[in-house]
Amino acid sequence: MVFSSLTFLCLFLPIVVGLHTFIKNGPVRNAILLVASLLFYAWGEPVWIVAMLFATAVNYVCARIIDQTKSPGRRKLALVVGVIISLSALLYFKYAAFLVNNLSALFGSTFRMAQPKLPIGISFYTFQIITYTVDVYRGDAPLQKNPLWLLLYVSLFPQLIAGPIVRYSDVADSMEERKVTPTAIGEGFFRFSLGLGKKVLLANICGEVLESLPAAADLSFFSGWLAAILFQLQLYFDFSGYSEMAIGLGRMVGFKFPENFDAPFISQSISEFWQRWHISLGTFFREYVYIPLGGNRVSRGRWVLNMAVVWGLTGIWHGANWNYLLWGLYFGFLIVLERTLLKDILKRTPSFLKHLGTVLLTVVGMVIFRNESFADIGCQLRSMLAPWRVALSDPYAVYAVKSNPLLLLACVICSFPLRKMAAAWFARRKAEGKRNAFRPYGRALLSAVILGLSLLFLVGQSFNPFLYFRF
Repeated sequence: MVFSSLTFLCLFLPIVVGLHTFIKNGPVRNAILLVASLLFYAWGEPVWIVAMLFATAVNYVCARIIDQTKSPGRRKLALVVGVIISLSALLYFKYAAFLVNNLSALFGSTFRMAQPKLPIGISFYTFQIITYTVDVYRGDAPLQKNPLWLLLYVSLFPQLIAGPIVRYSDVADSMEERKVTPTAIGEGFFRFSLGLGKKVLLANICGEVLESLPAAADLSFFSGWLAAILFQLQLYFDFSGYSEMAIGLGRMVGFKFPENFDAPFISQSISEFWQRWHISLGTFFREYVYIPLGGNRVSRGRWVLNMAVVWGLTGIWHGANWNYLLWGLYFGFLIVLERTLLKDILKRTPSFLKHLGTVLLTVVGMVIFRNESFADIGCQLRSMLAPWRVALSDPYAVYAVKSNPLLLLACVICSFPLRKMAAAWFARRKAEGKRNAFRPYGRALLSAVILGLSLLFLVGQSFNPFLYFRF
């Protein structure tokens, strides 16, 4: 089930939120959410619940051993077992065929392994359950003695499929007791509506326009850049929209999830961009890979190696293909370059040039991310960076722009932190002693308009993918 489906919007969501709001008993509320979350996940592929149940059971046992034993050796062994077993399922489903087939090709073998069907959301819930066990080991999170409530943490439907990655310590108190107020539900509904609008009214339409452009080998200079920009916008509004819907749904049922995107296109460096894009993934790799490796408290050479490991893993996390590894290393290389050779130069560079350079470099990066074959990557980059070798324009790109000027304008406007800007404006008015009586009514009206438009589009749309489901 997906958030932007009519089944979810018109049936699942009102029933679950209604029951959760009406019933005040904490354990019963948890039970409602657990049943709803398992139903949500099992809607399309019920068999994969087994993998999630197994990972949860293993880490429940390992965390209890860590909490109850005083022996450092046994605690570390329990941690290692929990992490390895959790990662084993992810490695098999996501990477086994990739590794086997590449090794077979390397040694000249004709053997090929078929790609197992990937359980939806396995990358997200695997990382989440690992953070629980590691944080219990570190003493950063309390032990959850009730296995059902641990399963609820792992399977909680708002952020189960595509994040954000939530650490157990962030929601531990809410698992035991949480308040659901009309104000929180209203705020949650507002955030959910904004996310739904990003997904349905912007990402989906960007995707449809992108589908109308030529293949990589036939791109002109203009259509090459247009395809790269449209894909980056589609990916951003698709994933940030999902994250915003997840945050809104969490608020409706009493949870506060971390922000996952913070207007990344206003960044003035690649480092800043990655502090604003998929924040929860960056936090995971920083806290559980980069810092344990030594972070930047090591020699220059070791630091570069740490960065290569972290960004290589960041890339390959997105998928078992060489383009994802290349994409991760590309951004890692740019960040190392920013912090070493270009450090002093960037300090003297005007802000608008740093912003423009950051946007262009991230667009180029998305060409690597989108195209799974190196041949297609080369074709699109050639069209974008060597205009003398291809046609400057083509009728497909011209028609796409002429047919969708409002879409492109809306994408540019919505790339700015409008919600934060509005909140700051209202805060200034309040500080000046001016009333903000329109704010709650305006937010409710805006939510209703976006929801209504989204429903209208969903009724007529057949193009409604979530790009991050495959990661």
